Amino acid sequence: MSVKNRLNASGLPRTTWVLSVTALLVAIGFGVVIPVLTPFARTFGASNFQLGLVVSLFAAMRLITSPFAPHIGRRLGERNGITLGVLIVAVSTVATALAPTLELLLIARGLGGIGSATFTISAINLLLSTAPEHLRGRASGLYQGGFLLGNMTGPALGGLLSSISLQAPFYFYAAMLVVCAGFTMAMLPERAAPSTTRNQRTPRRFTTVLKDVRYQAACMVGLGQGWQSFGVRNAFIPLLVTESLLLETYWTGIAFAIAAVAQTLMLIPAGNATDRIGRKPVMITSGIVCGLATFAMPLSPNIWILVVVLCIYGVGAAMQGTAPTAAVGDATHGRGGVPVAAFSMVMDLGSIFGPLVAGAVLDVWSFEAAFAVGGVILLAGSLYAAFIPKSLDREFLAKQMPEQAEG
Repeated sequence: MSVKNRLNASGLPRTTWVLSVTALLVAIGFGVVIPVLTPFARTFGASNFQLGLVVSLFAAMRLITSPFAPHIGRRLGERNGITLGVLIVAVSTVATALAPTLELLLIARGLGGIGSATFTISAINLLLSTAPEHLRGRASGLYQGGFLLGNMTGPALGGLLSSISLQAPFYFYAAMLVVCAGFTMAMLPERAAPSTTRNQRTPRRFTTVLKDVRYQAACMVGLGQGWQSFGVRNAFIPLLVTESLLLETYWTGIAFAIAAVAQTLMLIPAGNATDRIGRKPVMITSGIVCGLATFAMPLSPNIWILVVVLCIYGVGAAMQGTAPTAAVGDATHGRGGVPVAAFSMVMDLGSIFGPLVAGAVLDVWSFEAAFAVGGVILLAGSLYAAFIPKSLDREFLAKQMPEQAEG
């Protein structure tokens, strides 16, 4: 069977595959700069607080830009919104590498968040509007898989490039983004037509979507994901490895790489489960798995137990990468727009405030207390998802695959 026939047999539209490759290209470049971002900032004499700003300013600018991103995509077309976003990040990345002072480095890095929000929200809107309802979980999993594969390969490549110079990974990232922009322009139509299904559904106002318990639960799960997965885990697992387990920093990379493999392997099963048994049970399970694993992380007596715990967390994180996004698509009837931007903003808020709160708690108490805050939020997301009515959760199955819903 040819590659084209295999892609068609999956049932997923061409846009899903193109967006997944786009995510891979972006993530490889983003991963390349991870090992050198803070060391490069340190060459300007940055304090620990300023090193934190290098990371948080990017997320903060994403948060500020997110409300406007849907309008950009709607006016320019999703393809052009994606292209504009990645090119803004490319220019910002080159400016970061060329920055002569720490202040200009912070400004350049922060401006990249504008492009990141524009790209991400345009891409998710396009993903949700073109994927059939009964395949949204698998489409979300494939898209997340592109990011995960890129994040696995990028840091290793960044380490090699850093032997040339600390600026080399930034130039590589910018080049990858230019390639990504060209790929997007060549492979996507300006405005992809929505998926044709047996039951066309009218768009919903944002105020109506806000009242939908599926959307509320997805946002609560997304808050926990941003808080722990994108924030606390990335910020404080390295400290846990070096200060609690008293190991060299490279063990952090090994632990994260193994956990990323576990998460990637789980994406397809998580996507299938999201589409076959519903968003609700997958969101409940993801919150419980990630929440309990979060409590266990600082209790790990050695690196190998920590690796196992991180892998368990990765299994839950794979579910969080599929079910909430699919639930947002269900609640919006696949039209995205402002609700997708708000969902993205909730995750950004978690990734901004999670490390700050955990750091403050760690200064006063302990690693256990710092991680427990995130664990509670994750379990709260699981509890909130439990209030989704079963009939509402399986609505997409009843409409798209009635024979499966009855089974």
